[in-house]
Amino acid sequence: MMTLHVGFIGLGTIGEPMAANLLAKGFPLTICGHHNRAPVERLQAAGAQVVADPQAVAAASQIVVTCVPDAPQVREVCLGEHGLVHGAQPGLIVVDCSTINPTESRQIAAALSPHGIAMLDAPISGGPERAGRGELAIMVGGLPEAYAQAEPVLHAMGRSVTHVGPNGMGEVIKLANNMICGNLMIAIAEAMTLAVKAGGDAATIREIVLQSAGANFLLETWVKDRMLNDDYTAGFATSLMQKDLGAALDSARALGVPMMMTALSYQLYELAEGAGYGREDYCAVSKIYQDAADVTIATGQPRKEHT
Repeated sequence: MMTLHVGFIGLGTIGEPMAANLLAKGFPLTICGHHNRAPVERLQAAGAQVVADPQAVAAASQIVVTCVPDAPQVREVCLGEHGLVHGAQPGLIVVDCSTINPTESRQIAAALSPHGIAMLDAPISGGPERAGRGELAIMVGGLPEAYAQAEPVLHAMGRSVTHVGPNGMGEVIKLANNMICGNLMIAIAEAMTLAVKAGGDAATIREIVLQSAGANFLLETWVKDRMLNDDYTAGFATSLMQKDLGAALDSARALGVPMMMTALSYQLYELAEGAGYGREDYCAVSKIYQDAADVTIATGQPRKEHT
């Protein structure tokens, strides 16, 4: 089978390992400039072709993967002055791995369609480490025929790849996933802060809960790797979780679905961002509890002594 030529736009914390994984699996890869030159240079050294802009990426590609922060960036990459639409040949498939409002995703897909470009909304879950191993979960919305053509690339990036329906449905399911993660992280933050403030050891608390009904993936991974080490380096930033919960609330309003818990969680992530934790990992929402309770989850020591 002919090897697909792939373009990749959005070389951030998760985009760079995704792109590196595609290169390692033998896909010819074209990328363009990024505000941070370091990932561009690393990928170029690994064999990627570097061009000037998304328009030039489209001209060199059969499939273009995009992974950018929000809908305005997706729209600019696809439809802007030097966007994909200006360089694409009919038949190009855009695989948008960004997490954005489903309505806006459908609008961008509809704007690309008259140009012979099919768009799949294919948001991802799993974090940078799994991205580098090609083990992401990917939920895909869009035309079945476009999905079938993009499957080799999708399966190279993901361990779990599922076509879930028409344009926008991938985004809906990703927002549902992030609602669960965002709400659960706050529950973990409250519980860990309470137990440590009472004199418990965070590592012991985690081990006990993992053998109990409260066991979950975030406690198994995020708490172990980040919270217990007092390391809040962003795998998925607090500001991005706030953005995604906001998109979920927008969708809920449009559908008439009450979301009281997510509305409160949105405000707590907003509070964390206002406290200066927006660029840290979203488990940094725990810091607003640690700060208020004057206890550090990782050590059990007062915050003022820790800082």
